[in-house]
Amino acid sequence: MTIKTLFWFSLLSIPLVASNANGADKSTPASDFKAAYSSFDLATYKQNVKTLASDKFGGRAPSTEGGKLTTEFLVDAFKKAGLKPGNKDSYLQSVPLMSITSNPTSELTIADIKFEYLKNFVATSRKPEKQIGLKNSELVFVGYGINAPEYQWNDYEGLDVNGKTVVVLVNDPGYATQDPELFNGNTMTYYGRWIYKYEEAARQGAAGAIIVHETKPASYGWNVIESSWSGAQYHLPASEVNEPAIDVEMWINIEKAHALFKKAGMNFEEMKERAKSRDFKPVKLNLTASISLENQVESSQSNNVIATLPGTDAPDEHIVYMAHWDHLGTVTTNGETKIFNGAHDNATGTAGLVEIAKAFQKLKTKPKRSITFIGVTAEEQGRLGSRYFANHPTIPLNKIVGLINMDSLNITGLKKNVRVVGFGKSELEDYLAKAAKTQNRVLVPEPTPERGYYYRSDHFSLAKKGVPGLSSGGGTVPLNGEQAKIAEKVEKMVSNCYHQSCDEYSEDFGWEGTIADMQMFFETGYLLSNTDDWPNWNEGTEFKAARDAMMKKK
Repeated sequence: MTIKTLFWFSLLSIPLVASNANGADKSTPASDFKAAYSSFDLATYKQNVKTLASDKFGGRAPSTEGGKLTTEFLVDAFKKAGLKPGNKDSYLQSVPLMSITSNPTSELTIADIKFEYLKNFVATSRKPEKQIGLKNSELVFVGYGINAPEYQWNDYEGLDVNGKTVVVLVNDPGYATQDPELFNGNTMTYYGRWIYKYEEAARQGAAGAIIVHETKPASYGWNVIESSWSGAQYHLPASEVNEPAIDVEMWINIEKAHALFKKAGMNFEEMKERAKSRDFKPVKLNLTASISLENQVESSQSNNVIATLPGTDAPDEHIVYMAHWDHLGTVTTNGETKIFNGAHDNATGTAGLVEIAKAFQKLKTKPKRSITFIGVTAEEQGRLGSRYFANHPTIPLNKIVGLINMDSLNITGLKKNVRVVGFGKSELEDYLAKAAKTQNRVLVPEPTPERGYYYRSDHFSLAKKGVPGLSSGGGTVPLNGEQAKIAEKVEKMVSNCYHQSCDEYSEDFGWEGTIADMQMFFETGYLLSNTDDWPNWNEGTEFKAARDAMMKKK
């Protein structure tokens, strides 16, 4: 089954001559582009997703047999598609990893509060020490744990937390207050992400940090904490990491947070309300925390997979398609083994790299600029593969025109519009909008900006360096009643099975919507590859200064 079966697309709407985003005509015949656009084969794509999400691949964890099978799958597919190696003479970029499996040898002890590992608290460490922990570490409530001069906000002002353990709220004050003048209002900033809070605690000298989990501001339930923070946690080796680390990173659930503050003679909700203000001052809880961890530390390596279709006129300029191939692997907890196959997250995006590569190869008139496909490892462990690539790019970063990231493609059916994560951040959206118009779709902002999705996937690793990146797909309005029924059914699965073992392949996915989005991404890259433009970040975006600086060097 090909996209020809999707009645709602009118290939007649594609202009007789393909054009770039600013309207300048190009010489590629429309029939050439139309044939490639129509070549996406649903049956082949579905089979690839099914293979990648099979038990044989074991959940595609880095540095496992399943991970090796996945990279071999991608290398073979790129070779068959006629792409060249993207790392000199190799399709692989070796990524050094360090895995740490932290097992509590004593429960978390705070006064007489009873904590149960995984049920209501988790604890890990990024430090490669066999024995590590906290002993009678003083607890201090630091609100949102943010030090952001540009927002005139410092939860640590005047505070010495050296050797202490900070208790921190999730997300940021903008979300908490819904004040559009505070941070980014409802839209989460990077300061709301858990990784920032641990890093800032380390910069302040803390020994430990406890983040209070709440489902709405975190945007996921406790079950995600339980599955994501158990088992081996992968990290880049110390030589690759500039960020500091605390001794023990912890989460506790909301019930235990209430118990903790009650034990301190305080009301959690009242303290949370106080933390919304710039006038908030850190509060000593007059309690201490103790915990011991035994770390099993192993060094290993995984691989990014990189392949390139060289451009005809400007082969040193690249449009990059990226998707992470890994998921959570196979985890045994309390004698129960679960395989986290990650069909949606992200077998869909991984297989999408292959389909888009094949479409580009079908063009008789090849793109002016090079098209590079990167399957990155260890996204689920903190974007490690993309972070390594950003530190060791096989393409100079100022030669990357733009990046299209495909993380968990749309499986909820055909849509009338296109959801854009981080809407308004870059000029890449002009090209995406033109590709969406081919399908009679328009761009709309993501409906839940408070979840901070722009900072949660691989494009962010390169955005921090200045490279413009797109994260989009799906939409907010189903095409018709039939597609609405598909959306209602599949959206429940997507919500319930995020980072769970139930993220499995299903024939019930809204596959036509997946194909439609891949075609849109294909056309977006096609337009970028046949123009001389260098899209930038929009004014006021946090990454623009880095892009401007790198382009001056170019």
